[in-house]
Amino acid sequence: MTRDQLYNIAEDWFEQQDWKPFPFQKNTWKAFLQGKNGLLNAPTGSGKTYALWFPIVLSYIKKNPDYRTKHKKGLKAIWITPLRALSQEIKQSAERVTADLGTQMTVGIRTGDTTTNERARQKRNMPDLLITTPESLQLLLATKGYDKIFKDCMAVVVDEWHELLGTKRGVQMELGLSRLKTIAKELRIWGISATIGNLEQAREVLLGPFSQALENSVLIKAKLNKKITVRSIIPREMETFPWRGHLGIRLLEDVVPIINNSKTTLLFTNTRSQCEIWFQKILEKHPEFAGELAMHHGSINKETRLWVEQAIRNESLRAVVCTSSLDLGVDFAPVETVVQIGGPKGIARFLQRAGRSGHRPGKESVIYFLPTHAIELIEASALQKAVKENAVEDRIPYLNSFDVLLQYLTTLAISDGFYPHEIFHEIRQTFCYQAITEDQWQWLLNFLVMGSQSLQSYDEYKKVEIEEGGKFKVNNRGVAMRHRFQIGTIVGDANLTVRYQKGGYIGTIEEYFISKLNPGDVFTFAGRNLEFIRIKEMQVHVRNSNKKTNKVPSWMGGRLTLSAQMSELLRNELYTVSQEGKKQSVEIKSLAHIFKRQRQESIVPKPDEFLIESFKTRDGYHYIFYPFEGRFVHEAMGSLLGYRISLLSPITFSLAFNDYGFELLSDKAFDVQQVIDNDLFTTDYMLDDLEKSLNSTEMARRKFRDIAVISGLVFTGYPNKGVKMKHLQSSSQLLFNVFRDYEDDNLLFQQAFRETFEHQLEEGRLRISLERIETQQIVWKQCENPTPFSFPLITDRMSREKLSSEKLADRIKRMAALLAKR
Repeated sequence: MTRDQLYNIAEDWFEQQDWKPFPFQKNTWKAFLQGKNGLLNAPTGSGKTYALWFPIVLSYIKKNPDYRTKHKKGLKAIWITPLRALSQEIKQSAERVTADLGTQMTVGIRTGDTTTNERARQKRNMPDLLITTPESLQLLLATKGYDKIFKDCMAVVVDEWHELLGTKRGVQMELGLSRLKTIAKELRIWGISATIGNLEQAREVLLGPFSQALENSVLIKAKLNKKITVRSIIPREMETFPWRGHLGIRLLEDVVPIINNSKTTLLFTNTRSQCEIWFQKILEKHPEFAGELAMHHGSINKETRLWVEQAIRNESLRAVVCTSSLDLGVDFAPVETVVQIGGPKGIARFLQRAGRSGHRPGKESVIYFLPTHAIELIEASALQKAVKENAVEDRIPYLNSFDVLLQYLTTLAISDGFYPHEIFHEIRQTFCYQAITEDQWQWLLNFLVMGSQSLQSYDEYKKVEIEEGGKFKVNNRGVAMRHRFQIGTIVGDANLTVRYQKGGYIGTIEEYFISKLNPGDVFTFAGRNLEFIRIKEMQVHVRNSNKKTNKVPSWMGGRLTLSAQMSELLRNELYTVSQEGKKQSVEIKSLAHIFKRQRQESIVPKPDEFLIESFKTRDGYHYIFYPFEGRFVHEAMGSLLGYRISLLSPITFSLAFNDYGFELLSDKAFDVQQVIDNDLFTTDYMLDDLEKSLNSTEMARRKFRDIAVISGLVFTGYPNKGVKMKHLQSSSQLLFNVFRDYEDDNLLFQQAFRETFEHQLEEGRLRISLERIETQQIVWKQCENPTPFSFPLITDRMSREKLSSEKLADRIKRMAALLAKR
């Protein structure tokens, strides 16, 4: 069958659906059928799935002309999705194509939700098209004889590649692909990515920087003019002294008409606890929404999540309060409107969420921005600009993640074993390990066999044996079983399942939240008020309660930080306030009274100015700095500056920070002019000073816990018999201390420090910020009172410290009223 005949099959199918294929879909079919690899960049809801399922099926038809009557069994293509929730959707698209084109191809799913029976069936007889996750792919590589499973595989599609890039799951994917390229001789690798800035680099990471796959590849961009409309919900009344979180719930009544005027609305919150609170408050104020309002986040049980997703498709729900659990790929045609509650902190995340509405080619996406405090309206204005300019963040890939590599090598050793020289060649082709040295490789191999220098006396760390011929192999069944349970790179706090006493499963909750509860305490979870009874075998037993409560679970990793691109846009929007003749957005104009008061007390900085404010309250001497660079950078910069000031004269500070600035609070005064005169914002000796200023050893110790789990140094326990987080923490701390004292050249120990600086403290961004401040004029304003800019920072610190037993909200209201009076 010629290529033109194959294209006709696809075009005829589109015509039968009353659709017309987009040029990007046709270009993808053509490139795939020519044997090329590639990265497809297309917005959410534009038909990306059909751009790649079609050429995979057409390729099979071309190879098997009698495909209607004869069928050759075996795995032909793998579709990788980062979220299990998307598998069903992708399967339906694949089945539609294979059935309508008259093939006998089978489609299967293999994720953490797949039953044991289904897995056994797949082992005997693999489906032709397999939809799976990065972790489940690694589990297949841990199967004896995996090369036979993959040898005829002609395609791997990595969906939502932008979500995996810049994470250790992405590294896991790079390693998996490096192995598949060797086994499957005709393999084509394709990535699908929506919103991402560094597309060329994304393709390089996916295919390998020096590989033939990269040489024989294309980058296809869908030039679709997707109209995105951003509407800010501007409060009718705003305090002159804004504070975090306060405004959000007050705007609830502005959200109700939006819900009533739309078929279906998704309300996105940034954290699961915020999601729980909004769901409760809407039902409390508007009981008429009962049965038409639902909640969706990653800790709610799978059945409920699937029910919610189906109910959106059936149009039986008016609104869903959700988190990033609904960010990706799920195709919800009925969703007309999206509301973003609070700053999304990143442009890509915002566009992704906007794309959930009008999820059809050519349809307009409408997203409302609801600020949780007044200054977030500057973020709203910046997002409007980002949408106009198509500005999107880069995703920074990981380098030398030795913990992931050790896990991968153990995976290969428990299946068929591996020969080091073969695997070394493969991993050198990946982006993450392109610079790995022979010495580092040798260290990793020794680690697998002996458990590193300082652990040689302990047999439990000796996992791999070297067989005759130099093959590395795991022969101990216990080691193999424990390893399979622990494959993966997502390490969180220990999750406990929440169940009714009589057995009904509700969801999962993190151990550290439950550890603070006493029997009889009531908390809100999954939209219900639950009374805590006991913990038994990693299960939290609860019963329904009618008592009111304000206890809402919080999950680790709850707070996001502004991305570099978002910070820059935010600063530029803020500068329009003080630049004459600059056109101002509606959002900036609505904050005029705040800027007016800010100018009375201090200044609104211009592009060439860096603002420092100082004032005294009953809490002490406050020094506030405004880099507008995001909370992670501010945490590092605040620590660095506090340390450098203490070298000038002995002084102790407590540090508070948000996305706009940071506060150094002390019980004694110091002269800010010294900071300016002594050039304390210099990048000279930055790393040394950072190490001394932050308790970098403590931060690295926390980071090491994850590294120890991923590399297999620490075992997290069997299903339903997990190891308590504090035990994990103490085991990993013990190892950390051993390496620090006896083996500080240990690669995993060094990795903990490297990741702390590169990923947690964003050392690169910190350096750029300091360089920018060095070019600006530093303006120090000695204020009488807190300013509107400083108020969110002060109140944020108070809410964390819980300074007094009186209700915090009342105390903040009184402070704001007093300042307004003055």
